[in-house]
Amino acid sequence: MHVAVMLQKLRAATKASKFVKYFTTLPEPKEPTIRSATIPGPKSLELKKKLGCVQMAGTVEFFVDYECATGNYLCDVDGNVMLDTFMQIGSMPLGYNHPRLVGVFNNAKSVKTLVNRPALGYFPGKDWATKLENILKEIAPKSLDNITTMMCGSCANENAYKNIFITYMRKKRGEDACFTDEEIETAMRNCPPGAPNLSLLSFKGAFHGRTLAALASSRSKYIHKIDIPSLDWPVAPFPNYKYPLEEYERCNKEEDKTCLAQVEELIEAYCKKEKHVAGIVVEPIQGEGGDNHASPEFFQQLQCICKKNDISLLFDEVQTGGGCTGKFWCHEHFDLPSPPDVVTFSKKLQLGGFFHTSDFRPREPQRIFNTWMGDPARILLLEQIVTVIKEDKLLQQVEKSGKVLKTGFLQFEKEFPHLVNSARGRGTFLAITAETPELRDTIIGNLRKLGIITSGCGKQSIRFRPALIFQETHANIVLDRLRKVLSEIKNATVGGGVVLFLCSLELREHASRRLSSSSNSEWTCFERLILM
Repeated sequence: MHVAVMLQKLRAATKASKFVKYFTTLPEPKEPTIRSATIPGPKSLELKKKLGCVQMAGTVEFFVDYECATGNYLCDVDGNVMLDTFMQIGSMPLGYNHPRLVGVFNNAKSVKTLVNRPALGYFPGKDWATKLENILKEIAPKSLDNITTMMCGSCANENAYKNIFITYMRKKRGEDACFTDEEIETAMRNCPPGAPNLSLLSFKGAFHGRTLAALASSRSKYIHKIDIPSLDWPVAPFPNYKYPLEEYERCNKEEDKTCLAQVEELIEAYCKKEKHVAGIVVEPIQGEGGDNHASPEFFQQLQCICKKNDISLLFDEVQTGGGCTGKFWCHEHFDLPSPPDVVTFSKKLQLGGFFHTSDFRPREPQRIFNTWMGDPARILLLEQIVTVIKEDKLLQQVEKSGKVLKTGFLQFEKEFPHLVNSARGRGTFLAITAETPELRDTIIGNLRKLGIITSGCGKQSIRFRPALIFQETHANIVLDRLRKVLSEIKNATVGGGVVLFLCSLELREHASRRLSSSSNSEWTCFERLILM
């Protein structure tokens, strides 16, 4: 579609702001505008029905007109213009249709990179080594001077796990030792010693992906794991802090000690079971599990435990890497005594992979291998993303915008203490917790009706994952509309109860389901009123 037509269509949906953003191909709208009576609207519902004929579409929320999306704003097929603070599950670093990214493939060389996708393990292009070297210089975590590229976060973790096991066994076998005949033969039967009984320790609430080994280390939702055969790997408790942090400092320090002690106990217990722990995988912030945080001291001590036991420490930065916490890598906030052994990435970096030292490079070929081993076209996008982050000082912008947003959340805790609590996060990687799962879902749904896209995580938290170009003005729009939602909920509650919005169809359905099982007389009476 021609740019002029796109612009006309966008302006028809909402009045354009006088402050035209330089980081979009089209001017951003002044504010969100909702045109359909419901979201998803009728056109989205029609397309969802069509899609459902050929594949599962149960998770689809609405269909998007990406030609008209711009900057921080997303446009759906029903003409709704929404401020997106979720950004494709946190994978859009520069928002929609950034001119520097739109222009990447406007030349013949880049187009050929796009269409001639190579099997990189066998036939890399002549500039592949230079591309990777440039990336290493720009974004590699300190002292991790090797990179293995993959396609997504799950396969990044999956292959990083393999690297950890390979490195562990090489050290155990001896650096120059060869595979024994017994190892070669038993590996083909999935038996020790060729297929050793090793394990990887992860944490309750963790999410590392949906492939088999990544799923074995994930502990966030049962629906990810049920019916899937898995591995007997240890799971330790992740710190469950009380908020505000400054009021519970002593309590939270004790929580750190308890969790770290259990990590050590599990390593010892699995050693006795002959399922030695080869490494620990941890998210700097548990995203899918509920935006759960731990202190720098927790991660420092976790690294000490790894070094004491001569096992690897892997930071899964698939969600937190790329600048959303105010630093390019979230683990940089922790002042670790030394760099982690492995750092995985994806999402905002457009492709997947992991950084590591040369010690974690397999000595034999094809041990970490697949057809594509990444995507040179995505590297072209990443080059521009990193350039824009530096030129536009987006890490500093993340800190500024995040401060506005978090300050607002903290204020809402005081204004609406019976509704929300535990505002937390770094940069714009933020969350706030609702009193109940039902309340969380109501807040998210009503924010969407006001043109704000966000999402839930954990049992009852609301997560915010805006692009790095998210400004203070956008933060204030979010806060204004969140305050409106919370105020309406507060006014709709009865006697401080939790059941909300008498006019809500969702609540009527919920009340109907609950009537037969509720043992709380206050809830039962109020829910009966809803159904009258």
